[in-house]
Amino acid sequence: MYDVRYKIKSMVAILQKENAKLREISKPVPLGDIGNKKITKTIKDMRDAMHKEDDAVAIAAPQIGVPLRIFVVSGKMFTEPEEREDEGRIRAHDKVFINPEVKKRSRKQQEIEEGCLSVRWKYGFVKRADKITVEAYDEKGVRFTRGASGLLAQIFQHEIDHLDGTLFIDKARDVRDLPPQEDKN
Repeated sequence: MYDVRYKIKSMVAILQKENAKLREISKPVPLGDIGNKKITKTIKDMRDAMHKEDDAVAIAAPQIGVPLRIFVVSGKMFTEPEEREDEGRIRAHDKVFINPEVKKRSRKQQEIEEGCLSVRWKYGFVKRADKITVEAYDEKGVRFTRGASGLLAQIFQHEIDHLDGTLFIDKARDVRDLPPQEDKN
């Protein structure tokens, strides 16, 4: 007999702030599991959920209910506007960070406005390190180091917060609702 629950369960939803799973500290991915079916499917589900949202720049595994230390940054964050193709498609690939560790963080901080796919339509100002260096594994198990500044540094810190059970609203000031504008055409 066909199990309808499997079909429903396979549709990935982004958890919202009320869900207790977002407050759990994620577990490291065993290195031997990188590339297995479970991890590959988790990464695919993360990408699918992220790409369903026009304003998404990154997503962490806990946001789809998986308590593992994985986040994905959209390829559009690694291209310059003039490198983008027609219809919003991006040449660069999404970047996967498995078991990310902060190796360096600048003392200089900046306060930038943030939002979150799990705290829809709320925005606030969060103080973050201006520069950060992260060491992680990619989806093939290759260890790499990536430095970032500005918006990309902010994204890395925001996603690592998710892996530690922290939402941006826990740190933000001047949090306000800013729902999307309806298209009047």
